[in-house]
Amino acid sequence: MGGTALDLASDTGVGGILRGELARSDRALAAVSPVLQHFLASEGPSLLNDAIIARVRGMLSCLATQVLGSTADPSALDQAAAILSEDAVLLGHLHALALEGQLTERFAQRLSLDPVLSPLLQELIASDDPSVATLAMNGLTAQARFMQSQRRMELPLSELPAHLLDNVLRISERDASIGSQRATEHLRATYDESATRLGVLARLVAVMRAGAVVSLALNHAGVALFASGLAACSQQGRDFAIAACHEQQGLRLALSLRAAGLDAGAIQHQLTLIEPTGFLTTDCSQITSEQAQQLLMQSTITRAL
Repeated sequence: MGGTALDLASDTGVGGILRGELARSDRALAAVSPVLQHFLASEGPSLLNDAIIARVRGMLSCLATQVLGSTADPSALDQAAAILSEDAVLLGHLHALALEGQLTERFAQRLSLDPVLSPLLQELIASDDPSVATLAMNGLTAQARFMQSQRRMELPLSELPAHLLDNVLRISERDASIGSQRATEHLRATYDESATRLGVLARLVAVMRAGAVVSLALNHAGVALFASGLAACSQQGRDFAIAACHEQQGLRLALSLRAAGLDAGAIQHQLTLIEPTGFLTTDCSQITSEQAQQLLMQSTITRAL
């Protein structure tokens, strides 16, 4: 994946063009949390994707109920959800989950791609290595739960990444009932991040080692494994990888795939799967994988995640 070295610091040539386009993508992503906070606090109709807003609102309410207990006063639950919505990192994660659920449903219709059992996951379940097969079965179960939770607009506390779980549980230190406090204490004692859906998917990508490149084929891996594979192979956060799958983030996805080692033909194929009429105006094959990684690391959004 070599290539002619480019001066990425220059404002001229391909490097400058890519930096400019990536900056525009940064501004679009940076607006997500503030806009979400505005519409979550609003009772009026949303001009944004109503399904995404509804899912994020539902997950916030679900987290608040788990923290305070189902018998808590409705006004207290609403207040807890409002406090949680002020956490931009948590809100960004919930947005990524909602977007992932929506993308999974979209590709089930467009590509006849099973939302739970993708071809790659099926292959991993059939692995001759019992440990890999067991891990893949755990992934299947976790993905089935995730899709069910998305339909119900819910999110179990135990599925949060560790740093976000800590942030959410802090509310219980002041506002939760005694019974709910005991429940959250038990959760802290038994929580295992590697056993969460995201933890299992990350472990599956890791056991594939160099073969993890197969996870970068969306129509073979499915959205869940594709996102985890892209995050690992391009050395980015998974929420960032999901955001890159939005049809308006084509350049970001292309750079991520280039950073992961894919060539121009493979990159364009993945972009076309996500947006059939979408084509890059700038050829990412003119830069190396290392240069693509450098551009992504210079992104203000990447540094913030």
